[in-house]
Parts: sequence; structure tokens; C-alpha cells
Amino acid sequence: MGTILPNSMNTSAAAKDEEANLPKQLDAGALFVLKSRGSWLHCGYHLTTSIVAPALLSLPLALSLMGWFPGVLCLTLLALVTFYSYNLLSLVLEHHAQLGQRHLRFRDMATDILGPGWGRYFVGPIQFGVCYGAVIACILLGGQSLKSIYLLSTSSRTMQLYQFVVIFGILMLILGQIPSFHNLRHINLVSLILSLAYSACATAGSIYIGNSKNAPAKDYSIKGGAQNRVFGSFNAILIMATTYGNGIIPEIQATIAPPVKGKMLKGLYVCYTVVVSTFFSVAISGYWAFGNNQAPGIVLQNFIVNDEPLLPTWVLLMTNAFTILQVAAVSVVYLQPTNEAFEKKFVDAKIEQFAIRNVVPRLFFRSLSVVVATTVAAMFPFFGDLNAILGAFGFIPLDFVLPMVFYNVTFKPSKQTLIFWGNTLIVVIFTLLAVVGTISSIRQMILDANTYSLFANV
Repeated sequence: MGTILPNSMNTSAAAKDEEANLPKQLDAGALFVLKSRGSWLHCGYHLTTSIVAPALLSLPLALSLMGWFPGVLCLTLLALVTFYSYNLLSLVLEHHAQLGQRHLRFRDMATDILGPGWGRYFVGPIQFGVCYGAVIACILLGGQSLKSIYLLSTSSRTMQLYQFVVIFGILMLILGQIPSFHNLRHINLVSLILSLAYSACATAGSIYIGNSKNAPAKDYSIKGGAQNRVFGSFNAILIMATTYGNGIIPEIQATIAPPVKGKMLKGLYVCYTVVVSTFFSVAISGYWAFGNNQAPGIVLQNFIVNDEPLLPTWVLLMTNAFTILQVAAVSVVYLQPTNEAFEKKFVDAKIEQFAIRNVVPRLFFRSLSVVVATTVAAMFPFFGDLNAILGAFGFIPLDFVLPMVFYNVTFKPSKQTLIFWGNTLIVVIFTLLAVVGTISSIRQMILDANTYSLFANV
């Protein structure tokens, strides 16, 4: 049986009673990191930061691998499927909360619904890999953005990428000490605003360049032969699926104060309002401006050609600054499952949270986690290829497969209903996509292997 909370009633008194009982029932990880004190609006902030991250700046590249109609269609379908999936997951969580079993962690949810092996040997390791991989990718992106600001601000070329990664890692050492997920609510509100800001800058920049005399020739044909096009399409879907991915819905819902019924759906409305306005504007404007001549990364790399900026320098500096600040918030969000795991094992829930006995191991293990992630990011600046594998093997099972399975197992809809077969169809399609996507990602990593070097200054 996983971590549980007592059954909540729709009264403030019941909510207070439930909160009063938390210290007696929860381990240190759940008690100190996953504090259940937030509102549906705070939930919306957490959801937005976990989904609307700088990875969305790679969506023009995804469209360039598929073309206009298939690309926009897939972007739309994945938005609908993920919104549906996250809502199903929240309904399952609410159902168990009403039965007196409020799940606070994805692995606890899998354990109670599917059995002990699923939580310990499948969901737990996959979620840890996905979240920690996201932290490494964010630290690398933060370092790359710092380097972009450096190159735009000076003619010097003496500093290397790994040095900027270390600088960003030092910032994460500080932010990583924020005590709980709930303490991030104000940071994640700022993160929401920043995501709108850099997305607007990226969209406006693409439109400006696309209409300027320096605009590249607009070629929307798909490059390569039939085999490359097929694998390119799967890579594009994988990029989109990873961009929409979350992987920590139960942990986010755990931050909501009881009673939880209906609050997650409101948070999803907040999140997907931002998702639609940012994902589609960046993807469509970036693909329109640069066609299939996309840099193999984020669209901002197209804004500088041969070290010459195609936009006013202040615009590029501002966009990169917004990106750095927001990616720091994203990193802290995806550190929470790691922090929770460490505190569950090494912190004592029976004594005060900020007692020396608890502060010392928390400071040590959180710092160690950030140091290791920073070292990996600095050593392997081509981490994007490995992250694609994590996306195929991690985000797709957690966000596109398991929610449907959990719903069907929990509510047991009739096999004559549309919801049963709809969920089953989604499970089959995305399971196959995960397998093919993993193969495609490994293939791309092998093709790129000759460009790898430790601490490369890319």
C-alpha cells in the first residue's frame, strides 16, 4: 500500500482535520516536500511550469520534419490527448482520495492500482530517469543561454560552454534548497509570465526575420529519402510528445489542499490556455520563417547566422534572459521527485523540518544531486539525443499510456462503451510509438556519435 491520506469531506473542518493528521501518517518526503496546502490556481502554476518549458522552442524543428498539415495536426492531437490523459489521471486520484487513499506519488499510485512491482520496478525508475534527465537538459539549456548572452555582449571568445553550465549549476545549487513544492508557487507564477514573454519574443522574432530582406528562402519540402522521412516523422512526434510531457501529475495534485475534487481540472484550464497560446504561435511562426532550414535545436539558434544577429541585439539578450530565468524554475520543479526520494530515506519526519538533524542531510543530498546533474550536462552537451530516448521510454508511458490503464482498471468501464475502446486505442498507439521512437532515437544517437566529445564547446 502506498502513501495515503484520510478520506476528505467537502467541508473546511474536514480539510483542517486531515491536514492536522498529516505528520502522523506521512514519511518525510511526502510531509516536507509535497505539502498539501495549495489552491487550484497554484496547481495551474505548477502544471504550466512543468509543461510550458523552453523545450517548446524546438517545435519548429518538429514541424520541419513532417510538413505543414501533418505537423500542425499532430501538434493539435497531442494537445487534446494530453489534456484528456491528465484529466483522467486526476479523476483516478480524486476517486481514491474519496475512498480514503489519497496517492501523493506516481509510484504509490501504480503500486496500489497495478501491484507492488509496477511502482517499484517500472514507474519509480522511469519517473526518476525522466525527471532527472529533464534537470540535466535544463541545466545544459541554461548554460547555452548564458553563453548566447556572453557572445552577444562581447567580442571575446575565451569562455567555453562548460563554464557557463557550471555558472548555471551554481544558481541551481541555491534554488534547489527551496524546502517544498508548495514554496515554488510564487516562482512558478513568475515562470508562467516568463514563458509567455520568451514565446512572444520568439514568435515576433520569427515574423520579423521572415518578412525582412535577410529572410532565408522558404522551402517547406521534407528533406531526405523515404527512410529518413519515416524516421524523421517519428522523431518529430517524439519531440512534440516530450514537449507536452509532464510525468509528475500525482506529485502536483499532492500539493493541493483537501478537498481536492475538481481543482486539478481548473489548474489544467490555466495550463492549457498558456500551452495553446505558446506552442502553436512558436511552432507555426518559426516554421513559416525558416522552413526546413531549421537549426538542430531551438528556434533561437536561427536568429544568429555566421555570428551575425538577424534581430536587434537587445531583443536577443532579453529573450535569452527570459529563457534562463524560466528554465531555472523548470529545473527546480523537476528536482522535486528527487528531493522527495532523498528526504523520505534520510530525513526524520518525527522531528521538526528545520532541525539540524534534518537540514544537514537535506543540504548534502540536494547539493549532490545538482552537482552530478551539472557535471553530466557539462560533459555531454549533446544530451538532447539521450533525452529523446528518455522521452520515448519515459514521458510516453507516464503521460500517454498509464493514465488510460489506471482509469480502465479503476473504473472498469464496459467494453461496449466508447471510453473503454478509446482508452485502449490510445494505449496501443502510444505503446507502439514508444517502441519505434526509442529505436529512432538510438539510431539518431549512433549517427551523431562521431560528433561527440567530452566538454565540447557547441
